Amino acid sequence: KRAQRPAHPEHDEQDAGRTLLIEAPAGGWEDPPEPSPRSTQKEPEESAPAPRPGRRLPTAVLTAVLCVVLVAGLVAVAVLGWQDREGRRAEQARGEALAAARRAAPIVLSYDYRHLDRDFTRARACLTGAFRDQYLKTTKTVVGPTAAKYHGVVKATVATASVVSAAPDRAVVLLFVNQVTQSTQVSGSRLDLNRVRMTITRTSAGWKVSAVDAL
Repeated sequence: KRAQRPAHPEHDEQDAGRTLLIEAPAGGWEDPPEPSPRSTQKEPEESAPAPRPGRRLPTAVLTAVLCVVLVAGLVAVAVLGWQDREGRRAEQARGEALAAARRAAPIVLSYDYRHLDRDFTRARACLTGAFRDQYLKTTKTVVGPTAAKYHGVVKATVATASVVSAAPDRAVVLLFVNQVTQSTQVSGSRLDLNRVRMTITRTSAGWKVSAVDAL
């Protein structure tokens, strides 16, 4: 079947080329609503909580801590200084005590029956403390009478010596001593090779012998 044509074809032809006008409303056109700021702006991200400041020490406590540290530092410096001084004094004592022992040994360990009093007096000048008293007693009661009876003559010389230990006011010296003995009890001369440990002590009058031990 053929499609039926419109009843008024002329109206259709006229409407096809016409523009339709729409009258504005009496109140005018309304502007579209503006977008909300919340819809256009990006919501800020939640910030991380600010770190809590460290706990500060009160001023009085901080001052006390600094004072303790300062005092500890001063004490350490003082101790190191003292140790350094003592070390230098001990090193100096080694040389002085060794020299004193080498001088004293021939005097203390020698005597001649022809002038015992002079020799013993000279020897006592090198001694100090209890050893001085012991030497006086021994020479007076034993050595002197024996030397006078047998015409004893003992001459000591130091072959070598070394410091065993040393402190600022005291040192121990090991000496190798050669002693030549003559008497009516000995035919000719007798040589004795002795080892002697001698303790040297600092006194107001210098270094003195405070002990002698035969080894």
